[in-house]
Amino acid sequence: MLDADFFRRWMTATAALVDREAERLTALDSPIGDADHGTNLQRGFTAVRAALEEEKPDTPGAVLILAGRRLISTVGGASGPLYGTLLRRAGKALGDAAEVSAEQLAEALRTGVDAVRTLGGAAPGDKTMIDALVPAVDALGDSFAAARDAADEGARATTPLQARKGRASYLGERSIGHQDPGATSSALVMAALAEAAGE
Repeated sequence: MLDADFFRRWMTATAALVDREAERLTALDSPIGDADHGTNLQRGFTAVRAALEEEKPDTPGAVLILAGRRLISTVGGASGPLYGTLLRRAGKALGDAAEVSAEQLAEALRTGVDAVRTLGGAAPGDKTMIDALVPAVDALGDSFAAARDAADEGARATTPLQARKGRASYLGERSIGHQDPGATSSALVMAALAEAAGE
């Protein structure tokens, strides 16, 4: 079973990975976005880490809701609302339980991903974070490591796609040949989840 400590480890591991990969995320965002994805997420997850240390939420759901709220309030552009929605909706789906199973986490994340799809209007194949999140959630039933690998594969598979949503879609065919930064950062979130689980 997964408790609040596990979820805090997940968010802290995400912050560390985003710190390490911020320059790469921004470099990926440079040709097809605003060249700020890495710095925006770095600011957001730094704020999440600080909030978790300060407030110490005591249930898995409360950890995710706090993280989502903090991302919405500190991250500019589209990624703040999208990641914030993902985590808040997943947190709400987990409710007040002190511990949750991996299966409950998978279902909660599916609820969060569905909310992100509704908010952004994106589907798999549109060259967005959805391309990493959907396969990751589908693979979570197997293991955290499988979810990490599926997200990474999904992110890399965005390279040959033409963007149909978000700022990159304005570029039309010029968006082809670039890995989507949102899918890449989503893969980092799933890698951090596997790391928190020791996988």
